[in-house]
Order: sequence, then C-alpha cells, then structure tokens
Amino acid sequence: MPKEEDIWLVDTHTHLNDEAFAAEGEAEAALERAHAAGVKQIINHGDTMASSALAVKLARQFPGVYAGVGIHPEEARELTQEDTDQLTAWAALPGVVCIGEIGLDYHWVKDVDQRALQRRIFVEQLDLARQLHLPVCIHDREAHGDTLAILQKEGQGIRGVLHCYSGSWETAQEFLKLGFYLGVDGPLTFKKAAKLPDIVRQMPLDRLLVETDAPYMAPVPHRGQRNEPAFVRCVAEKVAQLRGLPLAEIAARTTQNARDLYGLPTQI
Repeated sequence: MPKEEDIWLVDTHTHLNDEAFAAEGEAEAALERAHAAGVKQIINHGDTMASSALAVKLARQFPGVYAGVGIHPEEARELTQEDTDQLTAWAALPGVVCIGEIGLDYHWVKDVDQRALQRRIFVEQLDLARQLHLPVCIHDREAHGDTLAILQKEGQGIRGVLHCYSGSWETAQEFLKLGFYLGVDGPLTFKKAAKLPDIVRQMPLDRLLVETDAPYMAPVPHRGQRNEPAFVRCVAEKVAQLRGLPLAEIAARTTQNARDLYGLPTQI
C-alpha cells in the first residue's frame, strides 16, 4: 500500500499554455506548487494550433510536463494540409502524448452547419490519431449522443479519455465498453455535482483519471480562484472519500491509468 509521503499524482488535463499563466514565471511557479502537492506530472492540452505550439514548447522546457495537440470544437474550422502536417510533426516529438483537446461542444453552438463542422474535424482528428498511434483527449459538452455515435463508428483502434465527464451513468457505460477512460475535475467537488459522484462510486477504478482543466473550474475549497495543477489533489481526495479508500491508493491507481493511456514514464 502506498504511503501518504509517496503520493504521486498526474494532472492529466490542464492548460498552463493559457494566457492566465502567461506572466513571467507563472507557469514555473504553478509547477513548483504542484510538485509540493504531490503532482509530479501534467499534460497540457492545446485547443488551437497556437496553443498546441505553446504546449509543445512547455513540454520541452519543464521535466514532467507533456503535451496534447489538437483543435478544440469551439475553435472549429476546416483543417488545412498545413495543419495536418504540423500536428503530425508535433506528434513525433518527445513529450507529445496525445491528440487533444478535440471533440464536440453544443453548449454555445446552435447553428446546424457549425455543429456539422465540429463533427467533421472531430472525425478528421480521430483518424489522424489512429494513423499516428496516439490516444485522444475528448471534450464532450452537451453532445453526448453524437460523441458516442462518432466513437462507435469512427473510433475503432483508438484509445482515449472523455475529459471532464458530464454525461449519465448509462452513457458512461457505453464509453467504457469502447475502452475509454473518464476524466473527473473540480465539478466532482461541487455541492450541485448531481450524478457525477454516483458515477465515480460505480465506475471501475482502472478507467478513472483525475484532472483540473486549469485555469477553469477550480475545486472546493478553491472554487472562485484561478485553478492550477496543484488542485488536482482536491479532486483525488474527493474520489478517495467517495470510494472509501486512502488518498495514496487513489493516487497510485489514477497515476497508473495515466501511464497506461499516455505512456508516461515512471520517473522524471
């Protein structure tokens, strides 16, 4: 059984490449606080080509930092050959571990054509991940049916995670059947977490990842503050409470899951 002092957590979804950490020394300071909290590795996810480039740069700059590259559905536009070539080139670099953040987001987008564009570039990036033998990090907001349908049809041979899972237990079971992981974030700690705590209680621990999505959705007791990777410990503590297990065990299990999915090293 891992001991408290041996805590090793992975924030599998963060955005230190966000402008919220753009000030001189901010990203480095956030990493120092993360390490002090037992968060030894993080994965920065791109949501545009520019933010993906910065994620790659940070992965080169800091030990224990890795990158995902891709185009977020809210930034959806037709992919050019230049985009595809650049994503492919990044994928070959050390420290780039997935294609993401990609997926569907219907919360703000009601236009039929724009939603169709989201689906189209989602499929294109899934296909790229398959060709590159990389896992995917999927954003699914108020688009659970279409996300599931696309993965059932286009996701053969692809592994990945449903980041910041917000669907039902019934839909979660379908994603789990496809071999996907579920990522949980700050909302798990909120009073109005609704169905998510029950999903975390029921789901297999070998499919669970802990995340922050920093700088967004800081967990209790930091709600209202800028989120950062150190706070993933709060998410892991809530999982431990819900499962009736020690934090050290949840840390060990979710870290092993991150290694299994993303091929992270056991040392930094």
